[in-house]
Amino acid sequence: MLRSVSTVPASSSSPPELAGARGARRGGPDGAGPDDRRPASLVVGLVRLARPKQWAKNVLVFAAPAAAGVLDNREWALDALAAFVCFCLAAAGTYYVNDARDVEADRRHPTKRHRPVASGVVPVPVAYAGGALLLAAAVGLGWLVNPDLALTLGGYIVLTTAYSSWLKHVAVVDLVAVAAGFVLRAIAGAAATQVPISDWFFIVTSFGALFMISGKRAAEAKEMGDDAGEFRSVLAHYGPSYTAYLRAVTSGAVLVAYCLWAFEKAETVAGSTVPWYQLSILPFVMGVLRYALVLDQGRGSAPEDIVLHDRPLQLIGLAWAVVFAIGVYTA
Repeated sequence: MLRSVSTVPASSSSPPELAGARGARRGGPDGAGPDDRRPASLVVGLVRLARPKQWAKNVLVFAAPAAAGVLDNREWALDALAAFVCFCLAAAGTYYVNDARDVEADRRHPTKRHRPVASGVVPVPVAYAGGALLLAAAVGLGWLVNPDLALTLGGYIVLTTAYSSWLKHVAVVDLVAVAAGFVLRAIAGAAATQVPISDWFFIVTSFGALFMISGKRAAEAKEMGDDAGEFRSVLAHYGPSYTAYLRAVTSGAVLVAYCLWAFEKAETVAGSTVPWYQLSILPFVMGVLRYALVLDQGRGSAPEDIVLHDRPLQLIGLAWAVVFAIGVYTA
């Protein structure tokens, strides 16, 4: 049975989702970066080819069910976990196929030539076969959980394939494509648990992803300098003033949308003497401002590294999660 609730994802970015400046050189889905170390065996090569570090972004599938307050139910929690596994399989599959397709170009690159496929540790046919198997497994498992989840995964695979083949070369379109990958992750969590999502969910997720991606592109262009266009053609179009404009617009939209959502959510809660949802606005705003500071310092090329290593941002995120969770599970 559907649980009607307004949701918003936890502050979070082929497949198109956010990595470092070396990922810009890679040009693959989700901006996965190269591995400079030569794998010692086929098994190790297959694991590295799957980019486990990039799977952290798939945690976004838990946003909708967490905001709906259904993760304390074992069945729905397992469905959300299955959606997470599905996206990890789909992401790994796209990395396999992408590296197999770009093997010749990677072999001519001083760093990329050490990658599992380019170095010959993982044969090209094995990479293609493994990628197809992983993608099929992702959609198949998704179908067992919920047909809507399988359709979402299918859309994600199509999007990441189009991104790697064409969309990454079109300025602005590449930003939207990467952001769409994050939105699909959030939708997948809702589809798996059958939690209806509100308009504010889409607004916060979409503009939040664009905010991070604009900072990522700005940092990449700054790190590459005048040669940025040689590594990723669209970087030549993203000047400092334009990326600053993007950050201002997207961060403003995120802040306004979250505030409106918090007050709307509070109106649906009866009997609560503490305005937990309204209180969650403060740490949320602090988190956005802290991340904006990091972007302004030119350290936004690897969003996952910022989240994992910026202690102030981690503490702010924890404060937001605690306040928001109290509002969800005690109202």
